[in-house]
Amino acid sequence: MHAFHIRYRNTQGTLMRILNAASRRGLDLTSVQAEPAEQDHRVTVVLDVNSKQVGQLYRDWYAVADVTDVRSSAGLRHRDPASRAEEWGKPHPPASADAGGASTRAALA
Repeated sequence: MHAFHIRYRNTQGTLMRILNAASRRGLDLTSVQAEPAEQDHRVTVVLDVNSKQVGQLYRDWYAVADVTDVRSSAGLRHRDPASRAEEWGKPHPPASADAGGASTRAALA
């Protein structure tokens, strides 16, 4: 069982689009609790899912324009694609900075 905590702006149909992401996959909604949270709203959805379905649900939820944050029961936070793109655009250390860590492990395998 995974508990997903989703923050969203309460516009018309947003909660239904969030719940439809699970129902489209035939997942049982074990528990759903929606409540106001500061200026936004928050819904907690408990589902029995595998790791592939978790990724699909995150993708679907971030595709909803009014979803602002998604977290899981494990405390994992998947950021929206726009913030990931910013992170990927940052400079990375040169490959030689690893000094053989990955290449040594590959050679030993």
